[in-house]
Amino acid sequence: MSKGNPPNNPYASASRHYDTHAKNTTGDPRELEARVLIKSAKQLQDLQARWDSGMTPLELDEALLYNRQIWMIFVDTAVENTGTGHTVELRNNIANLGAFIFKQTIDIMAAPKKEKLDILIEINREIAGGLMQQIPKTAGNGETDNEPPPTGSRTSETA
Repeated sequence: MSKGNPPNNPYASASRHYDTHAKNTTGDPRELEARVLIKSAKQLQDLQARWDSGMTPLELDEALLYNRQIWMIFVDTAVENTGTGHTVELRNNIANLGAFIFKQTIDIMAAPKKEKLDILIEINREIAGGLMQQIPKTAGNGETDNEPPPTGSRTSETA
């Protein structure tokens, strides 16, 4: 063994390779948040489209649960992570929006109507649109590599 070069360690090499791969393939957390919100909105919209022709109560429960879980994570993060650099006002807005989503979800479960899904779909799309606009959009070739957000009206107060 020479003092200048450590022995060839296959585990260290694999770890470096994994680290490099993870850094190159892991997207911005905002992109992930936007994608799960869009996925939830699509699930809810699909249920709306099939409401009168074969949508089951179990499918509705599963879609509402998925949406609620997303918002539980957002609310927990806003409340618990005070050192993230987000203002108290922004964290409070996220928590209040989450509380509204939870109330709407309970209302939908108590008296299901397809029109009640509109507000959940709209909120998810608006927040996802704001998150997508905050993501750096240039690829290595200088062209944009993100598709435009599903809506583009309100984005300034999103996380």
